[in-house]
Amino acid sequence: MDKKALQAVAASVRSLTIDGIEKSTTGHPGMVLGCADLGAVLYGEILKHYSKVPDWIDRDRFILSAGHGSMLLYTLLHLSGYDLPKEELMRFRRVGSLTPGHPEYGHTVGVETTTGPLGAGFATAAGMAVAEKKLADRFNTSDHTIFNHYTYVLSGDGCMMEGITGEAASLAGHLKLGKLIVFYDSNSISIEGPTAITFTEDVAARFRAYNWQTLEGSAHDVDEISRLVEAAKQETGRPTLIVLKSIIGKGSPNKEGHHEIHGKPLGKEEAAAAKRSLGVPEGEQFYVFPEARKYFTQKAEQWMARYQSWRKTFEAWGKANPEMKQELEAFLNMGRPWYGKANLPVFSPGDSAAGRDVSGKIISAYADAVENFIGGSADLSSTTKTEMPGHADFQADSLHGRVIRFGVREHAMASIVNGLTLHGGFRAFCGTILIFADYMRPAMRLAALMKLPVIYILTHDSIFIGGDGPTHQPVEQLASLRIIPNMLVLRPADPEEVVEAWQMAMDRKDGPTVLALSRQPVSVFFKHDPEWRENMRKGAYIVREPEKRPELVIAATGSEVDIALTAADLVPDKQIRVVSITSLELFMDQPEEFRSSILSPGVRTIVAEAGITRCWEGIASSPEDVFGINRFGESGPGDEVAEHLGYTPKGLAELIRRRK
Repeated sequence: MDKKALQAVAASVRSLTIDGIEKSTTGHPGMVLGCADLGAVLYGEILKHYSKVPDWIDRDRFILSAGHGSMLLYTLLHLSGYDLPKEELMRFRRVGSLTPGHPEYGHTVGVETTTGPLGAGFATAAGMAVAEKKLADRFNTSDHTIFNHYTYVLSGDGCMMEGITGEAASLAGHLKLGKLIVFYDSNSISIEGPTAITFTEDVAARFRAYNWQTLEGSAHDVDEISRLVEAAKQETGRPTLIVLKSIIGKGSPNKEGHHEIHGKPLGKEEAAAAKRSLGVPEGEQFYVFPEARKYFTQKAEQWMARYQSWRKTFEAWGKANPEMKQELEAFLNMGRPWYGKANLPVFSPGDSAAGRDVSGKIISAYADAVENFIGGSADLSSTTKTEMPGHADFQADSLHGRVIRFGVREHAMASIVNGLTLHGGFRAFCGTILIFADYMRPAMRLAALMKLPVIYILTHDSIFIGGDGPTHQPVEQLASLRIIPNMLVLRPADPEEVVEAWQMAMDRKDGPTVLALSRQPVSVFFKHDPEWRENMRKGAYIVREPEKRPELVIAATGSEVDIALTAADLVPDKQIRVVSITSLELFMDQPEEFRSSILSPGVRTIVAEAGITRCWEGIASSPEDVFGINRFGESGPGDEVAEHLGYTPKGLAELIRRRK
């Protein structure tokens, strides 16, 4: 280890960070200055990576969970040869730059996941560690090892305070994810002041209780950091937390160790003083020490040799195991070659089943056909029907299993499936009841932002679940999920629509999908539109067309389509068209010509959805023409709750008659 060169790397990280944040006039220098030594040894000596092949499937993953310290990651990517030129460091936090305020997956090369919400990166990394463990178990042979990498995380005090970290750490310890190594930057500072004002727990003791190995050292001693990482690697049965004591803002003569340096530029005078203490030549901006450049130039040759050695192993493995290689290619292609082999259930008009039950049959069919299909529920698999009959659980002693028992950890669950998807090699889903999407929302939003094709099975989608009462009856959740950009919400109306919705979700490549499913049985209804499947993929189609020109359109979603059909029968003197809107977002994105063909402009339109009414302004003729529920529910049998709230076919028929 060339300690002098690593010191030059750390000094360059600090120099670039100071100037980048000063030029931007905004940013978080404290953690970067405090962790520069860790970053230098991590990218220079510890990580298995190759900047010229950033998508190498057997690379180590590094997750900056404390995403506010983004300049640490950007400077290290730049110095180690990734396609991130210095000019982009000079454009830190500018519109269109490759150096946004927090790291963004798919935007900047070398960024493994979008981070910023504290703890999210930690939990996502647990999913990546699961992916590595499963791929190694599935594809490594006695002669060839093609998967053997680690997942490293840098977390701060804020990450350790967030609840999602505890959820993910608990599950990671249970699953014995030995290749998950977390650095805890323990600088005892938060935005408001010393952590002593809010955070006095023994973090290491907590993690030992989670079944983690815990180690401690200095964030400023590269030799010690290297030794600690080696000790972490020796422990294969537990993940490791390395507590690193650091000085926030290290190198800033007058501000290091103070909470004000956490999230503010140093200021002109202090920046100049800090750069002088680093040995930056007077007047130099965005200075990189020559020793740092030379060091990474030499390292690039070593990385290339290591990558080429792995390629030879991979090619030899492929020749020796051609069928396994074909399977791996399918894994890395999200399992798409296998989708058409799924024996999906078929239904006919008159058949009746709950949406969740139909979904359960579909999950079973995909599990049998799609070998990298993986997921589970937050301790509700029997309720959400997310089990895979005939397939084992994924456990520490059952790595081939594909059913993940997440426990009552909804937030971590959603982040872990993000990690599985980001790592590559798996088609991941997770499930709970719709109301608990509130616990998952931050991770769901990140999935939408990162364009991850995660599938969420959210059952018990309305007040019709009955007895659990208003705490469990969703009324605002559908609307709140629909307003997340790039989140596709599908609310199928009958068993046939559930099958089609699942196929839509599996086909999606550029974002997550919510399948909102009923608890109560719904009958398969006859569909007027012979091309209903094609039009459902556009968001809506005509279920029933009257004999004459429609005088009224009822646009309904989910199980409320059945209510709409019954209500139309109760008003025989009206020519009523009934429409199923499976996806409001998809429908509203269609050309006006298509929307007009479904809704019939100039004709009164009523919307029926058992939830809040405020998201339907673009469909209903007036606010009064939304048959919804703008209050919390009640406890009781589902049909009695609906009767109490007036949410029945009779109630909808009364709305139809209320005005001509």
